[in-house]
Amino acid sequence: MNLFQALVLVLFLGLAVLTIVAGFGGAVRKRIVAFWLAVWALGATTIIWPHFTAVAAHALGIGRGTDLLLYLSVLVMFVAFFYVYTRFRKLDRELTLLVRRLAIQHVETALPPTAASVNEEHRP
Repeated sequence: MNLFQALVLVLFLGLAVLTIVAGFGGAVRKRIVAFWLAVWALGATTIIWPHFTAVAAHALGIGRGTDLLLYLSVLVMFVAFFYVYTRFRKLDRELTLLVRRLAIQHVETALPPTAASVNEEHRP
């Protein structure tokens, strides 16, 4: 094992610990914790045994294991970006509806009495 592999393994171990701590703290859902732990474990596996990526790449018709990892990383980023974008759009819509509702409530409570009700109140 070379220095790079050792450093990256320590990094993956630290990320796994942080993920577990976030899961126990309730900041992250359990299925998200499981997903990220699987990602860290898969990363550690590819660092320890890099020839497995080459075998998997050749089985899929890709020349090098590094290329397979690059393609998978880009694919995962596209999926993540799409997910974040849809969540952002949903929050934006919800915020717009909330602001509209609050503005209507504010106007209804701040309106002065109508002319008809003022005339009825001041009749002798």
